[in-house]
Amino acid sequence: MTEIRWAYALNQWDTNIDAFVRKRDHERAFKTISISGFSAIELTAESFGPWEPLGTPQQIADLYGSLDGFRQVLAGCALDAVSSYVYDPFIGFDVEMGRGSEPLDAASIPAITRTAVWFADALAALGGSVLVVRPVGSAWQTGPLSNEQIASLADCWNQVAAAVRASGISLALHFDFLSALRLEDGLARLLDATDPQLVGLALDTAEFAVAGFDPVEVFERHADRVHHIQLKNARDVVDDAEAATPHAEQSVRTEGGPRRIERWFFEPTDEGGLVDFEAFMRSVARHGYRGWIVVESDQSPHPAESAMVSGWYVQKVLAPIAAAEFHAVPESTPEHV
Repeated sequence: MTEIRWAYALNQWDTNIDAFVRKRDHERAFKTISISGFSAIELTAESFGPWEPLGTPQQIADLYGSLDGFRQVLAGCALDAVSSYVYDPFIGFDVEMGRGSEPLDAASIPAITRTAVWFADALAALGGSVLVVRPVGSAWQTGPLSNEQIASLADCWNQVAAAVRASGISLALHFDFLSALRLEDGLARLLDATDPQLVGLALDTAEFAVAGFDPVEVFERHADRVHHIQLKNARDVVDDAEAATPHAEQSVRTEGGPRRIERWFFEPTDEGGLVDFEAFMRSVARHGYRGWIVVESDQSPHPAESAMVSGWYVQKVLAPIAAAEFHAVPESTPEHV
């Protein structure tokens, strides 16, 4: 990919397993995203069968006849591609709502690889280029990762990345605010342990902000490994103690923790947000990032409005910053897949 391309995550429309299942609802969302100035969508892997018709390649084919049929629908809505799929290996796909695999368990690598290749092949057919993966469980489950655990994770994701690269797809590790990688510099240790030619980072601005990290500083530190960017805002921070709450995915992320936070993520335009998007974009352009930038607002109560406001902000503020900084980037800057 030789330029920054803008996509929009579809997850904010999909608020419940039976809330976004009809083609007409999909097409309305696609057209809203398109007229807002985005050229692609990002999908999230789900295992609820027909209740999540965009959750797997098989479900897409069942609803739209084939992956090509789905891509034609996207083209009819003036969208070029599915930029990326977000895959959590802890979710199983052999049965609906099944249990997946543990990346720390070497015996799980073949199963994770098969599923990753399944999604990567679909992405290749849908014009995408990045498989975004959750690399490890939450902090409350593992505590700080040992050197041996980091080595095990690196072996897993090196193998998976090599397998999906055969389909022309890049692998990017996604850091979430409850991740074990938040502890004792786990993210940097994992990136150092993985093959930089194969394994990249998906930098989600809000997830880092909620975890107490400045996304600009994270990008500056790991710019050469960033293969994918997700933009959204956040207002509140979760410290290590709160992240260590048992079953934090439910008690903190879903229920809001003891502070009863109703919504963790917001549009980039949110005035109360923690992320300095203009500074972030200057850093992104200065380092010569080439690839997808996906805007998200995955807890928006008004998804169409959020998409349109975000599209305005991209076109009027963020894209011009990138264009202005682009001219200062050396031509020899390496591209990301």
